[in-house]
Amino acid sequence: MGVYHSGSRAVQDRVGVRDLADHMGRAIGEGIRPVVAAFLELQPLLVLGAADPVDGRVWASAVTGAPGFVRATGPRRISVATGTSHASSGAGGLSPTDPLAAALVTPGAPVGTIALDPRTRRRVRLNGRLRPTPRGFAVDTDRVFANCPKYIQRREAYETVDRSPGSPRRSAEPTAEQREFLAAADTFFLATVQPGGTGVEVSHRGGNPGFVHVTSPRTLSWRDHPGNSMFLTLGNLATDPRAGLLFLDWTTGRTLQLTGEARTRFAPDGERTVHFTVTEAVDTPGALPLRWSAPEYSPANPDPTG
Repeated sequence: MGVYHSGSRAVQDRVGVRDLADHMGRAIGEGIRPVVAAFLELQPLLVLGAADPVDGRVWASAVTGAPGFVRATGPRRISVATGTSHASSGAGGLSPTDPLAAALVTPGAPVGTIALDPRTRRRVRLNGRLRPTPRGFAVDTDRVFANCPKYIQRREAYETVDRSPGSPRRSAEPTAEQREFLAAADTFFLATVQPGGTGVEVSHRGGNPGFVHVTSPRTLSWRDHPGNSMFLTLGNLATDPRAGLLFLDWTTGRTLQLTGEARTRFAPDGERTVHFTVTEAVDTPGALPLRWSAPEYSPANPDPTG
């Protein structure tokens, strides 16, 4: 399979951006350039996505560590030293109860990652195959590329705080309080899978609070804002609706992980809306030991009420 599979091509053609997508796709490579390697070593947070090897549900999770815990250790490999994370008691630096703990000890499992720096509004995506290591895990990359700064909220600084994760709360649907948390979010991460589960993408979605609409106890939606025209995420959803969402509380370190199915609806005027149905929710208080400053919302963010 080349840069794009049939799902992405179908969305590109529907929107009329195939030529632009071909141009943008030249930025996708297998290797890790020095500028990307230098960027990774500055990051305290890495978001990853994968499918549970038992039930196939797709999840997005986060690992943290002192800058340098993620490093390029080869022209096509990143290594993640999860022993530096406060949550290193489980597989891959995640708690044993994290939905992705089993995936991160499965050699060869497809995994997607994204390193996003709110301080600079930069982000890099690195996807490939997982290799468990004595200190954490590595990813042998087959897709590496940067995205534009659109819809990233600037957070000028962070600090590491001493906090212990609370017990995760699992439920078949978000509670009323969790739905309020979702509706107030300005950022989330979205994991999707390529046809046949051959690869995983993790992308970022951002907007002013209110851009995520909770439409029922088990469903939420968001508008798909104009981006790089590759349609990697929507292309995946066109062929496989499984998806995982990760919401962070940038102050308290809380994580809310959702798994379920997402489908895109196209309006006659070309507007795209993604509708997500929750299968399971996992809410972990104090999951991450990072506290970020208040956001400066991206000037690219549309009015969520428009």
